Amino acid sequence: MNEQPTRGAAASADQYVLTLSCPDKQGIVHAVSSYLFMTGCNIEDSQQFGDHDTGLFFMRVHFTAEPPVTVDKLRASFAAIGDSFHMDWQIHRADQRMRIVLMVSKFGHCLNDLLFRARTGALPVEIAAVVSNHTDFAELVESYHVPFHHIPVNKDNKAEAEARLLELVREENVELVVLARYMQVLSDDLCKQLSGRIINIHHSFLPSFKGAKPYHQAHVRGVKLIGATAHYVTADLDEGPIIEQEVERVGHGVTPDQLVGIGRDVECQALARAVKWHAERRILLNGRRTVVFA
Repeated sequence: MNEQPTRGAAASADQYVLTLSCPDKQGIVHAVSSYLFMTGCNIEDSQQFGDHDTGLFFMRVHFTAEPPVTVDKLRASFAAIGDSFHMDWQIHRADQRMRIVLMVSKFGHCLNDLLFRARTGALPVEIAAVVSNHTDFAELVESYHVPFHHIPVNKDNKAEAEARLLELVREENVELVVLARYMQVLSDDLCKQLSGRIINIHHSFLPSFKGAKPYHQAHVRGVKLIGATAHYVTADLDEGPIIEQEVERVGHGVTPDQLVGIGRDVECQALARAVKWHAERRILLNGRRTVVFA
């Protein structure tokens, strides 16, 4: 790590995040830290994890650099190190908010929560648009001055609707699509095209209580924990890599309607954390699992 810069220098420096995964071997941390030192960068925070099961190494480094260093120059000069260790790596500006699209159907609690968190700065994202197969939340979305796109979906126009979504993602330079209780199953093709770029919130502590009325199913079974799961979307329905899970303990006297209310709260919490961590580039895919440097 470099010498600590003066307060004035730190204030003027640009913020960057390097993430990488590669086969685990000696010398990775040394190579990365030496590269950052030689390029005049200062490491602010570094996290790493070696998975003995998969033999992979994961790393996230938050660092600063002053002009004339740019993200393009960093990417060009780091490529040789990435190649030498067979890395899957990315370098991004840390002070630029990730552009995202929210998708919703008829349950608006997660949508409202994310809109509010983004507005107040609690969520480091820029919501480029909200897409819905219904018009119920058009007024809510427009009150936040966010574009609202009504894209109806039925069995006859599903391909056309997904094509419109992909066009919006490209036009708006969107990095992440968030299914904030969007109650439509995405096609295998769309899941592949946006692999690692779609987060869903599942209204249960997976893998329990799938399908309709999960909280009523939970009530019948007399559960003692209510949960929600945020995960990446894959072609395998509700089987994508899990990012975050939240639970709330409940007693025997709780009614189904009360369970629904508790469930909405934990859904909002789990989804907000997952979106925040993704936007801060803290999540790395590890096969069917995730590494989360939270």
